[in-house]
Amino acid sequence: MSHTGERAFALPPEQYKNNGEPRRVGFELEFSGINLQDTVATFQSALDSQIVSESAAEVELEAEGLGKFNIEIDWQYLKRKATEQGEQNDRDWLEFLSQAAALVVPIEVVCPPIAVSRLDALEPMVEALRRAGAVGTEESLIAAYGVHINTELPDLEASTLSAYLRAYALLQWWLVDRNPVDMARRISPYIDLYSKAYLSEVLSRPQPTMEQIIDAYLEHNASRNRALDLLPLLAEIDEERVRRVIDDPRVKARPTFHYRLPDCHIEDPNWSLRQPWKTWMAVEKLAARPADLDRLGQKFLDLERPLIGVSRDDWVDYIDRWLRDHESV
Repeated sequence: MSHTGERAFALPPEQYKNNGEPRRVGFELEFSGINLQDTVATFQSALDSQIVSESAAEVELEAEGLGKFNIEIDWQYLKRKATEQGEQNDRDWLEFLSQAAALVVPIEVVCPPIAVSRLDALEPMVEALRRAGAVGTEESLIAAYGVHINTELPDLEASTLSAYLRAYALLQWWLVDRNPVDMARRISPYIDLYSKAYLSEVLSRPQPTMEQIIDAYLEHNASRNRALDLLPLLAEIDEERVRRVIDDPRVKARPTFHYRLPDCHIEDPNWSLRQPWKTWMAVEKLAARPADLDRLGQKFLDLERPLIGVSRDDWVDYIDRWLRDHESV
């Protein structure tokens, strides 16, 4: 998918939060091919930045005008040992592990929240990492490298969250089947899809309360391993309710979606962060069309058949035609 001729990230229908501030997006991207030190050097050459803190496994940088980026080896053991290096005096050993880990464990760049109108500022970073040798999903048989998109909501009202959930429920299968996800990632446990039962639950209740949204989500999705992980968002809204079901310290409360489905194809000169962002934009556009949400939701429910529910292939074909007819892709 080439982005030749595209000069900017598409803007969502809702660009601002209810307090008047611009909505922000935080990207996380995983790749291998270059080690931590070379990644940091490449990042600094692409974006005006200064190192704030560093260990053998993790480096924090402040980029002028954008905020704090975190670059790390995505290996919990190494990161834990790196924090102990002063006590154990084993920096050389840790640096060796860091170099070796680059071959089998992804480097992860965690970007700060950036206003939707400023996302183009990330492109020099992606292009520099590609030139330095970063490789993504298709280059690894053992690691499921992806791009995570953490998008702020316009507000935290039940009606807003319900609109997004319904839009995603209608688009989930299409997002996987018509925007191909690498097989290594499909079979990994990290991006499990919502069940048919949960999709029907969401679409059968167009005006839920926030309590109903949270309870239904926790009943069907008591795991971080979802292509659209709502646990951080729901913890932001009602942390006590979430913690009663999932007491996992890795769930960090924040007012954003955690969309984990897209592949990372950073080695492809025609790939850009615009590609995964464009798939998420389909959700944004549909969420802003309440009448269409009602009609499509009813269509989905009408297609349910005893025991087998809705045919995935038939629904993907239907929603693909609908999106093209309504210029939503």
